[in-house]
Amino acid sequence: MAEAFARMHGAGLVQPASAGSRPSGRINPKAIAAMAEKGYDLTTHESKSLDQVGAGPWDYVVTMGCGDECPWIPAPARLDWDLPDPKDLPEMEFRAVRDDIEQRVIDLLATIGRKN
Repeated sequence: MAEAFARMHGAGLVQPASAGSRPSGRINPKAIAAMAEKGYDLTTHESKSLDQVGAGPWDYVVTMGCGDECPWIPAPARLDWDLPDPKDLPEMEFRAVRDDIEQRVIDLLATIGRKN
């Protein structure tokens, strides 16, 4: 969802890529539905591993509550957004995490825009 929001709100500013420490190989149907509510089609995305997005270089690396499972990826700026994994949350809580991710992406894009 973070990659989708970065594409929605940061077009032309960033080239986002997302990956997981344990990708399932498919996009969660709840995420597809939640992002459709925001006007974004996640069915065009795929669940990727870190190996699939490459070693960078990256200007920003954002992790989302993966703790020790997050491998070290070098970047000048690193953020850890301590968020619950929404995959097993009820629909309303899933949406709350989605909305939290969207706001954090918007805030990060504003920071990036100020630095450029």
